[in-house]
Amino acid sequence: MGVTQTEGSIFIHQKKYALTLLDKFGLKDCKPVSTPLVATDKLQREDGSEAADEGLYRKIVGSLLYLTATRPDIMFLASLLARFMHNPSKKHYGAAKRVLRYIQGTIDFGIEYVTGKSALLIGYCDSDWSGFEEDMKSTSGYAFTFGSGAFSWASDKQHSVALSTAEAEYVSAAEATSQAIWLRFVLEDFGEEQAAATIVFCDNTSAIAMARNPVFHQRSKHINRKFHFIRDAIQEGVIELLYCKGEEQVADIFTKALPKDRFSYLRSMLRVKSASTLEGSVEM
Repeated sequence: MGVTQTEGSIFIHQKKYALTLLDKFGLKDCKPVSTPLVATDKLQREDGSEAADEGLYRKIVGSLLYLTATRPDIMFLASLLARFMHNPSKKHYGAAKRVLRYIQGTIDFGIEYVTGKSALLIGYCDSDWSGFEEDMKSTSGYAFTFGSGAFSWASDKQHSVALSTAEAEYVSAAEATSQAIWLRFVLEDFGEEQAAATIVFCDNTSAIAMARNPVFHQRSKHINRKFHFIRDAIQEGVIELLYCKGEEQVADIFTKALPKDRFSYLRSMLRVKSASTLEGSVEM
């Protein structure tokens, strides 16, 4: 991992590692693409294409997962490709190669953390309802910022089928709440105790209503009991679940493949950018 310092920011990246990957998998001189996956593409376990080299596919996906340490913009794709580790097809292999082609075009990208910002933990959570067509399970995504720049993020397929968009969003919010509570403990150990409730932004008003109202039974009684602890966190003042417009929902980038403009906008909100945009930088 590389660290670049300027007077007003710290920039972390894995440029050297990314170059090693491209060389290792024979894509050093490949043509770059603007997004890691076409928005209309849907990957399935059985897609009718021939079987790919399982060993090579696993190496690529494992390498991409390691690269997500500083590249949240490929987190969803790395997580999605990891679902096909057993018996991958040529289409899955092609999708993995496309991610590497995207890395080629963003080889010097990393995350910028700007100084002088308030040390406030803020989260975003979102879900793609029934986004995985094979078993109709939803994908949860969350991201947390601390002052500036994302420093904690995830993209995971939910373990059960959600019966509505509100339920999928509610489960996603519960997972983000669990992460927020753990991050609050970690920050307290570092002397950055969060006195106020941690704000988590959600773009679904029904999910927020279910989290705030413990007697809202009709829509929530069938949801796994373990997800309802978000209500206790809200009542105890640990978490504050607030609404944000879908256009400003950063966690959307962790739940589905997006069009180029939307993808680039959310990537910039995560403060993932090119090292060439930094001024007065010093490499360490």
